[in-house]
Amino acid sequence: MAEVSGRRRYKIAVIGGGTAGWMAAAGLRRRLSADDYAIALVESDEIGTVGVGEATLPHIRAFNDMLGLDEAAFMRATGATFKLGIEFVGWGDPADRYIHPFGAFGEPWAGVPFHHHWLRARRAGRDDTPLQAYSYAIAAARAGIFDFPDEDVRSIRSTYAYAYHFDAGRYAALLRNWAEDRGVVRHEGTIDAVDRNAETGDIDAVTLRSGQRVEADLFVDCTGFGSLLLGKTLDTAWQDWTHWLPCDRALALPCEGVEALTPYTRATAQQAGWTWRIPLQHRTGNGYVFSSAFIDGDAARETLLRAIDGAPLGEPRLLRFAPGRREVAWAANCVAIGLSSGFLEPLESTSIFLIQAAISDLVDLMPRADDRRVDPRLRTAFNRLFAMHYDRVRDFLVLHYTANARTGEPFWNYVREMPLPDSLVAKLALYRARGALPAYQFGLFSADSWLSVLAGQGVEPAAFAGLADALPLDALDDKLSVLRERIAAGTQQAATHRAFVAEYCA
Repeated sequence: MAEVSGRRRYKIAVIGGGTAGWMAAAGLRRRLSADDYAIALVESDEIGTVGVGEATLPHIRAFNDMLGLDEAAFMRATGATFKLGIEFVGWGDPADRYIHPFGAFGEPWAGVPFHHHWLRARRAGRDDTPLQAYSYAIAAARAGIFDFPDEDVRSIRSTYAYAYHFDAGRYAALLRNWAEDRGVVRHEGTIDAVDRNAETGDIDAVTLRSGQRVEADLFVDCTGFGSLLLGKTLDTAWQDWTHWLPCDRALALPCEGVEALTPYTRATAQQAGWTWRIPLQHRTGNGYVFSSAFIDGDAARETLLRAIDGAPLGEPRLLRFAPGRREVAWAANCVAIGLSSGFLEPLESTSIFLIQAAISDLVDLMPRADDRRVDPRLRTAFNRLFAMHYDRVRDFLVLHYTANARTGEPFWNYVREMPLPDSLVAKLALYRARGALPAYQFGLFSADSWLSVLAGQGVEPAAFAGLADALPLDALDDKLSVLRERIAAGTQQAATHRAFVAEYCA
């Protein structure tokens, strides 16, 4: 172990850079005492990173705040824009579109969630207004405006959160500078060998091609799809989810930006998958996530080129992947974070959240600096949380596919009719019976997130909660009308998204 002022320090080696590696190095350095823990990172300039994850969830703000990053400076450095949600085009009926907002639908009345009141008004023939009209975040996104949420909880403009679109490569570079300035030691080089302890099975060190040997007590595997430590060295089993998420390819292509800087990501259903659109300050990120079983690469390329709305900046880049996760993310003295632990397509911008959640859980369950061996109870707790995060995100992604109404198309017919995970079957049964929504204490996604997809893609419950009947219908009419007026008034007070970003990041 490293020495500091005569004390032993626990050595942590992050293997691999990119977004996952530098988030891990920075997060661990910020949360762990430098007197007790030494952190190093090994990466090779010869090995590229995936680097297409440009859309995030609101949780990233907590990570940046933890590091003490100035928001405007971060946005300037990464070409970031604001994000209020994700628009889905053609996922129900091909002509439909809806937004999954980072915010609430309405507000609870008489202790009853808003959507039960909305369902009751529709069933009574009193209100045919779509659910989307009762979200301030959606109204702001549609209007192309942005402002920070109001701190007054009585304001309709306090009912939403926001995330970012940013350049992932620039973000990793920003975190690298932050981490190295605070003592994280970077080792450049390609790994030639992984040395394991013959008695314990733990990893003792990695040896670089140069001959340098990097020893550690705990290794963090951020080697991407290759999963050099957890997958190849420790031979940790893989759960293949291709039967639920059949997309196995992605083409990525940036293009020139356009004047209308939309404050949301767009996911548009296509013949054999979906295309993404992510507006940054300096360009627009685009891609096509598709199943190679339903379309060939040339046709997928043509689909992507037709979908972009600016001049292409290069040629489409092909990525191959397998959806799923490792059985465990922590084996022996190795914790995998990011693509080395699992992959779920970026339909709901969850990749960076899953990295962030793993870092937070690892900090909470980090071995004491004077522990020579990992307590197996720490591994068990971490792996339980890891499985929970991935399985819950999986169910939410599969929901989008199975709830589609695109009949007569082979890919969409398959995903609509395929057998579902038991956990998702149970969630759908509860909603269809009484409008009940998942309510997680930990992990993704919120009840309003589930509601946005279920209602947006036309899944109808048979009944609403009986408690909603306690509110007289005339009073319900008034409340719904006032809520619509508050949302409309709130959207009159904000600048366009482009103007706000330009002023804020100046």
